[in-house]
Amino acid sequence: MKFITALLLCLCVSQYVHAGQDDAESQSKIVALEKAWNQAYKSGDNQALDSLLDNAVVLINDDGSVQTKAEFLGSLKAASSSQDQQVTPQSITVHMHGPQVAIATGVFEAKGVEAGKRYVRRERFVDTWVYKNNKWVCVATNAVPVLH
Repeated sequence: MKFITALLLCLCVSQYVHAGQDDAESQSKIVALEKAWNQAYKSGDNQALDSLLDNAVVLINDDGSVQTKAEFLGSLKAASSSQDQQVTPQSITVHMHGPQVAIATGVFEAKGVEAGKRYVRRERFVDTWVYKNNKWVCVATNAVPVLH
């Protein structure tokens, strides 16, 4: 009986440690994807953004408007009057909710020129990532301005 109890305890601890390793690996992957998103946005790389965003992604902008994936990608092409020169994540925290759902929160800063005027914008974001079809994709995102 003691052997069976010890064996069950070892299996439970092993599963817990393995899950913790998987969580850490997934968290690192999400942080890398968040940074890739910022870089792709900065450079206007629609192909990279297309691969990061789920086809049914819900994007809520800082003004409260909602965009589909197609609208968001289309808006990047049309945004020739705005040029983000630097998009930098200042903090990113990832919370795992099982092996297939991650919530990333953080702050990013965008610096650039819009209509000939320089700007600096800081926004807090919440991104929901789901692991499907053997890759992580963002299914929902929201950003709000950080007031100084």
